[in-house]
Amino acid sequence: MSQFDYDLFVIGGGSGGVRAARIAAGHGAKVAVAEESRLGGTCVIRGCVPKKLLSYAAHFHEDFEDARNYGWTVGEATFDWATLIANKDKEIDRLNGIYKKLLSGSKVELLESRAVITDPHTLNVGGKRVTAKNVLIAVGGWPERPRIPGIEHSITSNEAFHLARLPKDVVIVGGGYIAVEFAGIFNGLGTKVTQLYRGAQILRGFDDDVRHFLAAEMAKKGIAIKTEADVTRIDKTGDRLSVTLKSGETLSCDAIMYATGRRPKTDGMGLGEVGVKLKENGAIAVDAASQTTVPNIHAVGDCTDRVNLTPVAIREGHAYADSIFGNKPWHVDHKTIASAVFSHPPVGVVGLSEADARKEGRELDIYKADFKPMKHTISGRDERTLMKLVVDRKTQVVLGAHMVGIDAPEIVQALAIAVKMGATKQQFDAAVAVHPTAAEEFVTMRTPVG
Repeated sequence: MSQFDYDLFVIGGGSGGVRAARIAAGHGAKVAVAEESRLGGTCVIRGCVPKKLLSYAAHFHEDFEDARNYGWTVGEATFDWATLIANKDKEIDRLNGIYKKLLSGSKVELLESRAVITDPHTLNVGGKRVTAKNVLIAVGGWPERPRIPGIEHSITSNEAFHLARLPKDVVIVGGGYIAVEFAGIFNGLGTKVTQLYRGAQILRGFDDDVRHFLAAEMAKKGIAIKTEADVTRIDKTGDRLSVTLKSGETLSCDAIMYATGRRPKTDGMGLGEVGVKLKENGAIAVDAASQTTVPNIHAVGDCTDRVNLTPVAIREGHAYADSIFGNKPWHVDHKTIASAVFSHPPVGVVGLSEADARKEGRELDIYKADFKPMKHTISGRDERTLMKLVVDRKTQVVLGAHMVGIDAPEIVQALAIAVKMGATKQQFDAAVAVHPTAAEEFVTMRTPVG
């Protein structure tokens, strides 16, 4: 009989923690999961899933407009925020229920309480002492806001999903993918949007052509992007907010949303006290096998601040469970991971940006296509698509593929397979195009740009 209550205790019921728990249980381990909120984590409850549902909703006003030139007579359209939020909540409830069924079906015990580690094998779970041979931390991250006067009047992406009413005008602070996505959502639903970013251009870390192209497309839709702009204070008068910038300029709005970064949610868990090393931002330091500085404690997902994407957390959790409980050790390769930004229009990327490839000292061939997508040749909408390939000149290996435009996230998923496999430009060229599609441009670009 084991000296521990569980073979594995998972702290956090998000995608990474749930996957690890289910796989470990499938290998015969006795497993429990502690979750103080709802199952599904950031992605399902307050991230990717509800955000994409809102993004779908925001596209309809353009679809109604575009339909006219395709021969449709569309009556007056109205939008009700409360209906959207209620239906979004129903879907989140459904997914939460699915996660519970997945755990129970895998014979994983769910403890709906906060867990604190008191020693490497002991936890306090809602006041109850629990022991485990192995502990996996998968607690994710949380939005972070700067300490400026009036910051309490602001919201984050967490609260944006539960607003009582749609703001007439909103200021969004931040230049990352969350800020960019919510700018498109609010704009598409009829809100006047001003986006502030303290840097020179939005989407830092993405290919420069993608950044400039998307910013121009967002501006066409009426989103006012102010770069090199920083907020110094927020004041509230009645139902209105006054936002003061470092330049002295003031902006008036219904709501101000901060999307300036997320921090690993590791505070108050007892990690430092039991010897788990934390980085300056609170992230848990782990090795390639997700092991912390305490041998029986591992961590996966956003709380490790490696590649903060849901599918990455899932793979990390799966690799951990296979390695520790299935006698099938493997590590996650964090290189060449595709990602998407559900902006308006959306972005899909995989591999190196041009700038990062040049930093590696490579000589490059760059291929680009910039065109009006077929849909808008009749709709009349002034929206364009960008596609770009970054190719190593010597080996002709495609190092990166980048796209801004309709269906970019869907297209880049398939491209990710080729880039991950190390496909060459000649192999791209050898693929017969699917016509007429936008995606065919990726296999028909023949002349490098100067």
